Amino acid sequence: MKRRKEGAFKKKVTIKSEIEHIYHEYNGVCGYRTIRVYLNRRGISISRLTVHKYMNQELKFYSITRRRKTVYEKGKTHKVFENKVKQNFTAEQKNQIWCTDFTYLFLTNGSKRYNGSIIDVYDRSIIASITDKHITSERAKHTLQKALDSHSGVNTKTLILHSDQGSQYTSKEFTEYCEQIGIIQSMNKAGCPYDNAPMERYFNTLKNELIYHDYYHNDKKLYLAIEEFAYVKYNHMRHTLIIIIKRLSRRAMGNNFL
Repeated sequence: MKRRKEGAFKKKVTIKSEIEHIYHEYNGVCGYRTIRVYLNRRGISISRLTVHKYMNQELKFYSITRRRKTVYEKGKTHKVFENKVKQNFTAEQKNQIWCTDFTYLFLTNGSKRYNGSIIDVYDRSIIASITDKHITSERAKHTLQKALDSHSGVNTKTLILHSDQGSQYTSKEFTEYCEQIGIIQSMNKAGCPYDNAPMERYFNTLKNELIYHDYYHNDKKLYLAIEEFAYVKYNHMRHTLIIIIKRLSRRAMGNNFL
């Protein structure tokens, strides 16, 4: 009986060790169902309830849940604009085409927050990022104004601002603001996220590399984390990648002349 108990104890320790290894290997994203699958692949057969018990009650591990997409409130549309970009996300120089959008985020208490960002298509750098409790035309205007203030000398008369057909961008308040400063608006086809691929890609990176790896208990922690990620980590990463691509292109062109 004693040997049987010792064997069961050792087996439990081994399983918990594997759970801990898998949990940290995947940065806390896996829930008990997923971890059970990985355990089975490693030759450890165990029920979902037992995995759940070991994770939550004994190891105090909780998966960083990826929330379902929230349903936005539909506002009144004032004007919809033609898609002038048409999935051609290239620019010869900075401040020719900017893409913008909002995405949803959650605090640990379940309350929603929204991040509005603007990307310069030329080098995919984030030039404005604002996180708030609501999606409004005022927030969209504030984000755009922040981008303009941080990039002095932008010729708004030739600048295309590409977005979806969300009410914050089609509202009378926002469209008249763009007209006033001369910005050319461009919009996705409704229900086609590929028409704004740079924003979709950035928000995916933001969530997978930052949001899903931590718990955000308050606005301050969330806002500061996003600001640092956008302007420091992401922009630095994009800048480094652009330099590498340009160097490789120059080498390839040089070889063509040999």
